[in-house]
Amino acid sequence: MRILIVGAGAIGGYFGGRLLQAGRDVTFLVRPRRAAQLAKTGLAIRSPRGDADLAAPTITAEQLRSPYDLVLLSCKAYDLVEAMESFAPAVGPETVILPLLNGMAHLDLLERRFGAKAVLGGQCLISATLDEEGRVRHLADLHNLSFGARDGAPSARLDAIAESLAGANFDSRRSDAILQEMWEKWVFIATGAGITCLMRAAVGDIVAAGAADLAVSLLEECAAIAARQGFAPSAASLQRSRATFTTAGSGLTASMLRDVERGARTEFDHVLGDLLRRSGEATGDRSLLRVAHAHLAVYEARRLRAQAAAAIAA
Repeated sequence: MRILIVGAGAIGGYFGGRLLQAGRDVTFLVRPRRAAQLAKTGLAIRSPRGDADLAAPTITAEQLRSPYDLVLLSCKAYDLVEAMESFAPAVGPETVILPLLNGMAHLDLLERRFGAKAVLGGQCLISATLDEEGRVRHLADLHNLSFGARDGAPSARLDAIAESLAGANFDSRRSDAILQEMWEKWVFIATGAGITCLMRAAVGDIVAAGAADLAVSLLEECAAIAARQGFAPSAASLQRSRATFTTAGSGLTASMLRDVERGARTEFDHVLGDLLRRSGEATGDRSLLRVAHAHLAVYEARRLRAQAAAAIAA
């Protein structure tokens, strides 16, 4: 199976690197700058599950000519439109696209561009980032990926994908309820991003300040939206999330908070805004989700003004 990994950032670099390490036929679709960096340094993974230094085959959009069997998509949600144009030549009649983006809006965009048959559901649970040298830093043991047909139907091509992903030093699983899993993850990351960005603090600091109840309230609000959309999180999922967001001493922060702390663009509208728009009813002035979304919208507005001012000064 020929696999195209769109991007070689933290997520694409990690899962694509593990597949490459396992001997799969992997190519990374990257921008010229990242291609030059990988040509010089290779793809480096630093992980509790084992380090790797790999010679990564890369291709740029201008060089892409023929279809691949599987396109693994891990870009930021705000880069999706540009990414779709870049990997479009890799999508043939039998190509399958496995997106690992946050939220749900990307499924509609991908389906409109490439057709429902081509687009799977998918999600991953991993904490990873790129360091200043471009190395993938895997920050915890967890490295899970699940995928499946959005209607839950089995197929030979899903079997082939499962076989290709198996044994690649990460936990992969085919799911018959992938949309449910994606909604449960969305509820979790919206809660984590919302509360840690709103408080500008790790979970343990929020708990120490006596504000764990706010995290639980936000979780319940997000879960209620999912339920109104027909994907109520399971009791087990909610129990795990409550435990995560009320653990004393926890250093857990959302990746979105790390983006804010380094002055970077965030996926706030894709993770929080889109969920808010799907609420199905007026959220009211006391909606924590609305407050968290507004808080990050203000951050983005200030970031863009500072960026424009710096460009004028230069």
